[in-house]
Amino acid sequence: MKRIMALTAGIAVFLLAALPASAHVTIWPNEVEQGAYVVFTVRVPSEKEGTETTAVRVVFPEAVNITRFEPKPGWTVEFERNADQVITEVSWTAEPGHGLDVTEFAEFRMSGRVLPDADTESLLVWKAYQTYADGSVVEWIGAPDTDSPTPAPAIAVVPGNPADDGHGHGAGTQASASSSASSAKEDGSFDVLNLVMIIVSWSLSITAFTLSLVLLLQNRRKQRSAK
Repeated sequence: MKRIMALTAGIAVFLLAALPASAHVTIWPNEVEQGAYVVFTVRVPSEKEGTETTAVRVVFPEAVNITRFEPKPGWTVEFERNADQVITEVSWTAEPGHGLDVTEFAEFRMSGRVLPDADTESLLVWKAYQTYADGSVVEWIGAPDTDSPTPAPAIAVVPGNPADDGHGHGAGTQASASSSASSAKEDGSFDVLNLVMIIVSWSLSITAFTLSLVLLLQNRRKQRSAK
């Protein structure tokens, strides 16, 4: 029995060790159409031991016009405008007791429109800055799709649908509705959490099954001995 328990624990430790060591700040959906109205989701995992994420600042690409922000309990939101009163960046700051621990992540949502003339040959690059309680700041501004340890969040642009009425009844609605499902498969932070939970569940299930099997065999031996 001890050997079986040790083997089960070893498998769980091996699988956990194979998980990615870190996750990145990302923005979803990962693809949008020209001219589409979209709900964008900024996903922020906290990664530093011994301190909390207390603020997140995001600078928008010029080809996106953000106009609204979803309220998030425990966080205050502030944004900057340029001379034309266009919102160019946003900052979310945690209220006391609402910072993100190393085992946590948070999602911040905002809505806006991708400009009709957004370049389909280039990515929409968002610069993100993650502030921790110890005063350190991680700048997620590295080149996307590279080996940079801190890549900037980026979104691809595809040609707009001529049949769309320009009010997001096409790509924007579909993108916001499917962003959680697609990001659950492609975003490392969310996958890591889910995978850890699955592995732990499997390990517990295997352990419970092993114990049940051992007890069943012991009961049968006792019954045979009694006869």
